[in-house]
Amino acid sequence: MWIYEKKLQYPVRVSKCDVRMARFLMEQYGGADGELAAALRYLNQRYTVPDRVIGVLNDIGTEELAHLEMIATMVYKLTKDATPEELECAGLGDHYAAHDKALFYRDAAGVPFSAKYIQAKGDPIADLYEDIAAEEKARATYQWLINLTDDTDLKDSLSFLREREIVHSQRFRECVEILKEERDRKKVF
Repeated sequence: MWIYEKKLQYPVRVSKCDVRMARFLMEQYGGADGELAAALRYLNQRYTVPDRVIGVLNDIGTEELAHLEMIATMVYKLTKDATPEELECAGLGDHYAAHDKALFYRDAAGVPFSAKYIQAKGDPIADLYEDIAAEEKARATYQWLINLTDDTDLKDSLSFLREREIVHSQRFRECVEILKEERDRKKVF
């Protein structure tokens, strides 16, 4: 069960309206390597992993939902004062036509979220390697997003998210080692 605190995991501040950057951030909202895909992947995989690592998937999956909330807040703050013309110039005209300024799970190119992004093989070690790769891809994407903005406030929040991806990758690597040790101990002669 969750206890919800009415605050973000980390403060989100932006210095200015920047619709172009909001479009880029949509990659982490509804993209293949974004926060929604990660949260759903981990919270789904937890049902087929050994008890020794289920808590890690649960904890990180839940934290990914908090990251999704942060990205949504960034996108909202970056677009709240934008005109329809500014949205169209930034490549969000189709989004505005379909959703106004409402958030919608899509990537930076406008491709809607798909369940195809969520991997679950049923082999805990294979799934954890997939999770490590997902975290490293998210880390790289956050770095590229940082490179695309000059907004120091936004960079601060994106840097926080990038660092959390590194921690998640490390935790999943630890889980792989735990499961490898367990697997190797079960030798039958």
